[in-house]
Amino acid sequence: MAITAAMVKDLREATGAGMMDAKKALTETDGDFDAAIDWLRTKGLAKAAKKSGRTAAEGLVAVAVSNGSAVAVEVNSETDFVAKNAEFQSMVAGIAQAALGVDDVDALKAADMGGKPVETVITDAIAKIGENMALRRMAKLSGQTVVSYVHNAAADGMGKIGVLVAFNGTDEGFARQVAMHVAAVNPASLSADDLDPAIVEKERQVQIDIARESGKPEAVIEKMIEGRMQKFLSEVTLLNQAFVINPDLTVAAAAKEAGVELTGFVRLEVGEGIVVEKEDFAAEVAKAVQG
Repeated sequence: MAITAAMVKDLREATGAGMMDAKKALTETDGDFDAAIDWLRTKGLAKAAKKSGRTAAEGLVAVAVSNGSAVAVEVNSETDFVAKNAEFQSMVAGIAQAALGVDDVDALKAADMGGKPVETVITDAIAKIGENMALRRMAKLSGQTVVSYVHNAAADGMGKIGVLVAFNGTDEGFARQVAMHVAAVNPASLSADDLDPAIVEKERQVQIDIARESGKPEAVIEKMIEGRMQKFLSEVTLLNQAFVINPDLTVAAAAKEAGVELTGFVRLEVGEGIVVEKEDFAAEVAKAVQG
């Protein structure tokens, strides 16, 4: 029986198995959907489906640097306990290396890792370790020189926060200090020029509303907003922030003293933006009793 892409897709959605595993299961069972599910279960590859609905908000960010190009990848797990597991860490390190050769998460999921697509490697790990896991995101950065920094390191090149900094110059020590600054302060952009206009407009509107609440005339509000927006930009853009190593200087001024031109940065933090719903066991019991 010919195995179609639609059949593989349906089996993947039903079991959470990887694409190649689903195709093999259908081939081995001559396209019998139920038999293919049983085949995956006997191989331990359908376990992932039972885990896929659970929130994975822990995990690790891993960084890798090679010849002026660098990547940071976030791989999530359900618990910090798994993030400390040597097998999980080895997998994450391998995924970071694979990421050096691709440009986005979709390509990374399909990238080869030890003879299997990264997506399948993760599915296999879910089945073996018993927790939901996810390759959530990756970011790539290139420049004349790129340095990396990992905060709360769990192993070499991976931890809770991963930072990449690209620069022109020779002072890598200074660039790493900037990476530490980025980890601590979390700037929104390198400079005002590349800050998301939506962020700027949202802040401007907030400041206008605050000023109007004070009852001041529109002409006065205009001048107030100009000053407040300048202050806002100095707080959220890397080059204009006070340098944590020497708060008397901005990052831009410190870079000039070091003979360094900062050209870009990346910061990934584990679980950033993930909403974890907490289960109320008492409420569930009460609901069950009442219902």
